[in-house]
Amino acid sequence: MRTGKGTTLLLLLPFIYPVLLLIILCQPTVKAQSLPPAKYDGFLYTDNGVDSDTILIEAFFDPVCPDSRDSWPPLKQAIHHYGSRVSLIVHLLPLPYHDYAFATSRALHIVNLLNPSATFRLLDSFFEYQERFYNAQTSNKSRDAVVNEISEFTAEAVGNSYYSAIVSGFNDRKTDLKTRVSFKYSASRGVYGTPTFYINGFVLPGSGSTIDYKGWRSFIDPLLLGQTRNRDDLPHLF
Repeated sequence: MRTGKGTTLLLLLPFIYPVLLLIILCQPTVKAQSLPPAKYDGFLYTDNGVDSDTILIEAFFDPVCPDSRDSWPPLKQAIHHYGSRVSLIVHLLPLPYHDYAFATSRALHIVNLLNPSATFRLLDSFFEYQERFYNAQTSNKSRDAVVNEISEFTAEAVGNSYYSAIVSGFNDRKTDLKTRVSFKYSASRGVYGTPTFYINGFVLPGSGSTIDYKGWRSFIDPLLLGQTRNRDDLPHLF
C-alpha cells in the first residue's frame, strides 16, 4: 500500500513526540548546568588582599586522603611564614574511591555557609581523625549511620549549637550542589588526584605527593626574589 508523506509522518508521530518532549524538558537543565557558579570555588585561608604581586597557591584536597593530611601542616607553616605576600585557596576534590570523601567535603561546605571562620577548624579535625571515616572503618555501617556520625563529629569540631543546622544542611540540595561544583571545578582544571597544588595558575609537579616546608620555600622564595628584581629594574625602563 502506498502512503504519502503526510501519512508516514502521522504514523511516526507517536515515536517522535516523546523524543521532542524529552529534549524540551531537558533544555533548562542543560542550560542551568552550563552556567558558572555565582562564587569562585574554594575556601580562602587568609584574609589578605590579593593584588598583582600576591602569590596565589591553590591546593586540591580530599578530607579523608592521607597525603592531603600530611601536606597540610607544612603548607600552613609556609603561608604563615610569608604573611600577606602569599594567599591560599583550598579546593575540595572528593575522590571516588574514598567512600565518604563526598560526605566529609559536604560537611565543610555546610560549615562554610554557617560560619566561615570555622571551616578550617573542621578541616584540621578531619585530617587529625580521618581514620574514623576510612573505607575499612565504615564498611560495616550503613550510609545513614556514617553521615550521622559525620554530623556529630562536625558539631563537636565547630560547636554543638550548630548540630541541628548541620543535620539540615545534609538534607539541603544547595550543599549537595556546592560539593558537586567543587568536584567539577577540579576536573575542569585537570586535577585527578590529591593533593595537587597550583602556584599562580601553574600546576606543580608531583600530583598526589606531599611537599614539605623546605619544598615550599624552594618554590616561593625565587618568585618573591623575581618580583623584587622586577621592581628594581622598573626605573631603568624610562
